[in-house]
Amino acid sequence: MVKRVAIIGAGPSGLTSMKACLEEGMVPTCFESSDDMGGLWKFKEVSEPNRASIYRSLTINISKEMMCYSDFPIPADYPNYMHHSKILKYFRMYAEHFKLLEYIRYQTLVKSVKQRPDYSRSGQWEVLTQSKDGQEERHVFDAVICCSGHYTYPHLPLKEFPGIETFEGKYFHSWDYKGPEDMQGKRVVVVGIGNSGGDIAVEGSRVAEQVYLSTRRGAWIVRQVSDNGLPLDMKYNTRFVHILFQLMPVSFLNWFGEGKVNAMYDHTMYAIKPNHRLFSQIPVFNDELPLKILSGSVVIKSNIKEIRGSTVEFEDDSVLEKVDVIVFATGYNYDFPFLPQNAMYKTGHRVGLYKHVFPPTLEHSTLAVVGFIHALGAIMPQAEMQARWVASVFKGTKKLPPTQTMIKSVEKDTKVIQKNFIVSKRTPLQVDFVDYMDDLAGEIGIRPSLLWLFFTDYALFKRLLWGPMTAYQYRVTGKGKWDGARKAIFTQFDRMYEPLKTRKVDGQDQGTSLAGLLFKLSLTAMVGGAAAYYVHARNPNTIPNLIARLRPQMA
Repeated sequence: MVKRVAIIGAGPSGLTSMKACLEEGMVPTCFESSDDMGGLWKFKEVSEPNRASIYRSLTINISKEMMCYSDFPIPADYPNYMHHSKILKYFRMYAEHFKLLEYIRYQTLVKSVKQRPDYSRSGQWEVLTQSKDGQEERHVFDAVICCSGHYTYPHLPLKEFPGIETFEGKYFHSWDYKGPEDMQGKRVVVVGIGNSGGDIAVEGSRVAEQVYLSTRRGAWIVRQVSDNGLPLDMKYNTRFVHILFQLMPVSFLNWFGEGKVNAMYDHTMYAIKPNHRLFSQIPVFNDELPLKILSGSVVIKSNIKEIRGSTVEFEDDSVLEKVDVIVFATGYNYDFPFLPQNAMYKTGHRVGLYKHVFPPTLEHSTLAVVGFIHALGAIMPQAEMQARWVASVFKGTKKLPPTQTMIKSVEKDTKVIQKNFIVSKRTPLQVDFVDYMDDLAGEIGIRPSLLWLFFTDYALFKRLLWGPMTAYQYRVTGKGKWDGARKAIFTQFDRMYEPLKTRKVDGQDQGTSLAGLLFKLSLTAMVGGAAAYYVHARNPNTIPNLIARLRPQMA
């Protein structure tokens, strides 16, 4: 029986969910409250309620090769760090290429998702929608995928800022920020040193009289432009680095990483050093903020203690007079107001989802959440992996474990997250990108075997071990295999270089030097034994089984 699946939201998670359902022979209907697809990446001059919002100058901090879907590379001539308009164009190309647009119903708000009266037997859901003219309609679906994201509901904790009601200037949340026009010649305080707070402080400093950046805890600031000018994630988000993280003490990794970050700019000297260690929280990516601090355009301040008219006092007792604008870059609350409360399992600060996708206590596995994930990596490939797994579960080719097993797994995940990362009610979730992708890929049966490739395709093995952790490698084998995956992996640096070839320069061709090659070979030899031990410790039967499979070929 072909299943009808409701998908809530036509952003990057919704698009890949539609595609995954179609590949499994199901019929998706995507409800999008806006007049266009793209979700967060659809820029609006005026922020719309219950929708994510971005500012005019926003450029993504993930490089294009690391953020694209696994079987649809971003055009080679697109810049490595793309403006939101380019990202939206890519999503539109993706939707058109895979013929997804016909399944989207625009300007249709999902008001509620409820279990049908015969849910115990059928597992079906009733979805109540409202059109732009206010007309309500009820639909019946065999399954539902929630792709509404978690940058929709701004967190504006005014009670934490005594005297805000007396403020004589203008204040607003970063959700409402579109550009620095209102900061021209003004004295501005930006509250929060996350990615948005850093971007707004930098942009505002170009037109404001003075910008002050207030932070409660500080942050580690990391450059997007890495060694030799490479995108940071293409250089360091690799399987080899991940293996090192598994084998080395986290205290050493923090010490080493903090040393490299402080070598760029001393975080203590710049007054931005946080209390937490480098790998306890996703850092702030901003190449310009340290220069703005060094030039005095942005001044770092402690948390706000009190506001009196146009005066702002900070916890270190310093005082600013004649403040005109306060921007609260204080994060977002997450919620799924259209879902029944009993559908969600709570654990710690977060909604407890099995592998961050399925509510563990439902009688039927016909409700899933895709894209509600936070890691040091792009959401797009993670959402795609989740969607492929969800579609296989909905289709019945993959089964979820019993409820109690899923609950134990969820509780274990919560403890791991709380142990390894800084979490709060607004940032309740963080996972290891490589571990998470490999875990879901294992569920689907598409995880590449490095050990097998070492013996059968050494050239590809090297690129998967040393190269960027791009999504193409999850199309190399298994269900959904893409014939172009191997070529995409071998040419990913070509696409990285392409937009930089705007002027011919004489000199040595891009490539690996002899010294670099010898260094990699020596590291491979050094880590080889450790990697084999790592594989054996986690899966004791892997190496013996591989040897048994290879023996007839070697005879």
